[in-house]
Amino acid sequence: MRKSPYPIDHTLGLSWYISDLDGIGGRLKGDPEDFVVEEISDNPSPAGTGPYLICRLTKKNWDQQRAIKEIAGRLGVSHQRFGFAGTKDKRAVTTQFISIYKADPAVIQSLHIPDITIEPVGSSNQQISLGDLKGNRFRISLSEYEPLKPETTTDDVVAGLAGGVPNYFGYQRFGVQRPVTHLTGLDILRGSYEDAVRTFVSTPSTGESEEYAEGRKYYADTGDAKESLHHIPVRLSLERSLLHHLVSNPGDYAGAFHTFPRTLRSMFVSAVQSWLFNRALSMRIEEGRGLADPVEGDRIVFSDGRSDVVTAGTSRMAAMQVKRDRCRIAIFMQGSEPVQATGPDDKNMAWLMEQEGITSEMFGTASTFLETRFSGAPRSILLNSDINIEMGENRMDFAFSLQPGQYATTLLREIMKADPIMMI
Repeated sequence: MRKSPYPIDHTLGLSWYISDLDGIGGRLKGDPEDFVVEEISDNPSPAGTGPYLICRLTKKNWDQQRAIKEIAGRLGVSHQRFGFAGTKDKRAVTTQFISIYKADPAVIQSLHIPDITIEPVGSSNQQISLGDLKGNRFRISLSEYEPLKPETTTDDVVAGLAGGVPNYFGYQRFGVQRPVTHLTGLDILRGSYEDAVRTFVSTPSTGESEEYAEGRKYYADTGDAKESLHHIPVRLSLERSLLHHLVSNPGDYAGAFHTFPRTLRSMFVSAVQSWLFNRALSMRIEEGRGLADPVEGDRIVFSDGRSDVVTAGTSRMAAMQVKRDRCRIAIFMQGSEPVQATGPDDKNMAWLMEQEGITSEMFGTASTFLETRFSGAPRSILLNSDINIEMGENRMDFAFSLQPGQYATTLLREIMKADPIMMI
């Protein structure tokens, strides 16, 4: 167990490494082709019927929301017609299924967008939604790393991760250069919609171009949406959509967020839940409580989604079930439904919420405002995967699969122990 030396890790709650091996550093995503992600999903039936056209979307170096807005613009339809099961990395080559309401396959096939391929594969009566994802398959190449010590092999690296790693929400959930998602979500939870717009539009980014930085500063200093549109670059389309709404609807800061697709605007509050989970998990590690050693008061979650609380009478049985990988210890991610504290993790979560001035009622209000339920759920604190490592010329290649909601960077940070800026 090691404490991270990077301030951003502590800001985002990823305070610990579980592996004692020295990190090899390195750079992820030196090129988009170095980070390949393929969604694991039930293949839609080509013979299916329904108003939702199911397509296989492959993109390179495209932010997902901007890719969907680009496709929607080419089709002349609202981006609200699109559905997807999970958000994929920008600086990567990613393949996933999306649904488009009442789209013409012939028109889809005629689209020509640089570094985007979209292929109709079937139809369905239901759109693809968040939660439909079954997992992701990764092929990742690491460059600029420190060679392994002579006495260390790739088998040693794999063995060092055999017991699993903390199931943190990864950097992509928040951002590293601009970790603004959860901060915007905190403003929304508190009902401070004007602050939420200002946070999202104005928060600067590490290494951002002077043009971008000046545009953000102009809005931070003036709060003038109309004039800020002359300063904020066109490529910052999400920020500009908020400002365009405020020009047409002065003072309607809450309504501005409804210019975003529902799946996107829900991510702000979800990021707060993720941030609290990371911090509670780091507190557990710091207190010396194991990731696979259940004690009285711990929550456990089974593979079928059932959950339970460990009691004095069931602790031995729970330990056996965890050892056999039939269930895992979980921390409950707070939402709109009040949860009675049963153990140290719940008490830590309650303390964190009190420190931030957050209540379950705030999640309920946000659920209504964002049209998304934030009811809370238990999340496993352990991530493990069969990982294959191959050495190439000046590169180290990794292949593995992860379950929905798990992050490749969370696994690889244990091997790299690199500056987070090298991992995005």
